[in-house]
Amino acid sequence: MAQTIEQFVGTSMDDAKMSPLHWRIFLLISAGYFFDVLNFIVMGSLIPDMVNSGFATATQAGWAQSATLVGLFIGSVGQGQFTDRIGRKAVYQFNLLLFGLATLASAFSPNYTWLCIFRFIAGIGLGAEQPLCFAYAGEYAPKRIRGRILAMIHLIGGACVWPIASLFTLVARDALGWRGIWIIIGCGALLVFALRFSLPESPRWLAARGQGDRALDILKRLRITPPPATTFAASPPVVAASDPFGIVFRQYRRRVVAGMICFSAFFSVTIGFGTWLPNIMYSQGFTITKSLGYSFGMTLAAPCASLFMMFALDRFGRKRTSVTAFLLAGCMAVLFGLAQSDQQLLIAGFAMIFCYQLAGNSMQIFASELFPTSARASGFGIAAGVGRLGNALAMPTILLIQTSHGLPGVVAFLTVLLVIAAIGVTQMGPEAKGLALEELEANKR
Repeated sequence: MAQTIEQFVGTSMDDAKMSPLHWRIFLLISAGYFFDVLNFIVMGSLIPDMVNSGFATATQAGWAQSATLVGLFIGSVGQGQFTDRIGRKAVYQFNLLLFGLATLASAFSPNYTWLCIFRFIAGIGLGAEQPLCFAYAGEYAPKRIRGRILAMIHLIGGACVWPIASLFTLVARDALGWRGIWIIIGCGALLVFALRFSLPESPRWLAARGQGDRALDILKRLRITPPPATTFAASPPVVAASDPFGIVFRQYRRRVVAGMICFSAFFSVTIGFGTWLPNIMYSQGFTITKSLGYSFGMTLAAPCASLFMMFALDRFGRKRTSVTAFLLAGCMAVLFGLAQSDQQLLIAGFAMIFCYQLAGNSMQIFASELFPTSARASGFGIAAGVGRLGNALAMPTILLIQTSHGLPGVVAFLTVLLVIAAIGVTQMGPEAKGLALEELEANKR
């Protein structure tokens, strides 16, 4: 029986060999994702400097970070409607431009109120980055190595940035100050924005939207030779993308709700141990330099986790990897809270970060595969966006817990979140290992 263009495009992308265009797409996606993670890490490392310089109190600096997270919520959720309706590329370009300009403006904020405003705008721009990063890359990745490819993107853009950012702020903060560091980040984002003009649209999205000829042209650039157009069966009318949010909540409600829970828990843990780690250690009596130095040593666990994830996702599966690692992260968090020496702190912190990075990013990759092409950015964006909003509420909560109960209270709070995330992963949907995206779309359990 003859295939429709949509079926041919999906099968061809799943069975394709890696081409130079594949690699360029994945590298540019990684470069944009780099700034999503960098945005969190740098803010936490610069909080003590903002406080010591008198620019803001610790509470005010925390609200600036929360303003970013509220912007990320709006950007993450809102981008889905545009991305699934008008295409991946246009939204992917605009979001990084907005983030770059707003970050430059943040560097020149006259007070913390303007800083909150600019961080909010930057968050809106950056909100589309993560949903599009994994959704767009997943639509290009061959199914046999999709887990490995998405893990590689996270290694480059999401994991290596942890030690790089920690080392950069450790070395450059005295010379550049927190304003100078944000100028560099804004300029870097605008450079990637310019380079990403060469990205093509997603062939899967084009085919689903009735633009089969354009999809076939991109397949040729991927070194996939399509048959004559006359051999394709007639495609059904294009109605699937008329209401992406409706598709998500009518047909994939369980997946998106479980995703909301997982993202909220994981992002709160990431911010709790990432953004606030230098500040917590500083409050425990470490100098700023020593706090940042220890944080740098611990964050070397993030790229190690992504390297292991490249092997684990396609070998053990997304769900097994994520659930096991979340539970182990909870155990390591308890040991971190009980550490009595610098050495114990470093070892427990390294193991904890390895586990929750492996768990959370396996979960994110899993979530990006569970929704149909017509609503993939919306489904992932809604789950991630609610996670960002929950994270915004977690930020002042962590500060209050630290003030009233100290480091043990913060660790206990984040350990509970890790267990909740492990339970949530089990409810997100069928295992995605080795399956085509279209198979996951059809299996709605």
